[in-house]
Amino acid sequence: MSKNNAKAPADLILTWTLPSAVTLGSATRAKGILLELRARLPTAVRKSLDVSGATLVLAMAKEAVDEFRSVVHFVTKALLDIERLPVIPREIEDILAISTSERRRWLEDGRLPSAGTRTVRLRGRARQITFHGVRPQSR
Repeated sequence: MSKNNAKAPADLILTWTLPSAVTLGSATRAKGILLELRARLPTAVRKSLDVSGATLVLAMAKEAVDEFRSVVHFVTKALLDIERLPVIPREIEDILAISTSERRRWLEDGRLPSAGTRTVRLRGRARQITFHGVRPQSR
């Protein structure tokens, strides 16, 4: 059995350009933002959102007008507060062009601020990840 990889024609298309203050000049960071937004979307529409360079692209068929509007509203709202999204280790390594051992050394020295740790599932295992950046302020 072969999979049908053909995509339905996208009649409804909308793009958002991610500011450089958000991506920090990193394609890895842009992909991380995409993955974070996709994780918050309903499963049926996750693949409709993609990234090309520093641009988020939403493409859906014209029959899905209601879903398109709800995703547009969600993404627009999420992008207002996207600068507060912590930077994960592989993104900070790409942004600063440093190795993993150098990042860890900088973290221990205090040269790299930590936004805290969180347990996440990576490759099927739960691991503690240290996030970097500005700590979110409580409202």
